[in-house]
Amino acid sequence: MPEIHVWSDYVCPFCLIADELIERAIGDRTDVEVVHHPHELRPYPTPTLRPEDAYLPRIWRQAVLPMAGRYEVPMRLPSISPQPYTALAFRGATYAQDQNVGHAYHRRMLTAFFREDLDIGSATVLSELAEQVGLDRTDFLAALDDESRARQHTEALAASARLDITVVPTMIIGDRRIEGVASEAVLRQALDQAVERAA
Repeated sequence: MPEIHVWSDYVCPFCLIADELIERAIGDRTDVEVVHHPHELRPYPTPTLRPEDAYLPRIWRQAVLPMAGRYEVPMRLPSISPQPYTALAFRGATYAQDQNVGHAYHRRMLTAFFREDLDIGSATVLSELAEQVGLDRTDFLAALDDESRARQHTEALAASARLDITVVPTMIIGDRRIEGVASEAVLRQALDQAVERAA
């Protein structure tokens, strides 16, 4: 089964666009697995971005919204200031993956932040979103406090560094590495090539 390995951060708008395009490229194919990996753009204690500063509105106006419009991906600049750290959400992702809802959880984090302006750095908000994808809220909150989950996340970040992941989204499909947003056509071609090589 071909796999799409995706490195992303929940506060990266381009990651939501890429996620939408991956969904479209896969369509109704059942022979493809999407595997999500964390890559924090601004890990604690690096200051996160603030929407009232000049940078975020400018990059949204110049790059994010034109691309989102071109690919018809609805989104808006979140108002949360400063933007949340994502380590806690990624810690929850390890639990979601163990419960076989990792992909739905990943998707929910992105849409919650970029469509609903929800603070995905809050454990309360995260537990509500986790419940929406079928997870038990109490067990999820316990997972957020589980140091073994924290270590698992740290190890995943170390693996990302070993692969020299510096751009999100980054996708690896077979032996093809794609940095940044790729069109549906490019993704389908990469998947087809991965299937051919595996045959």
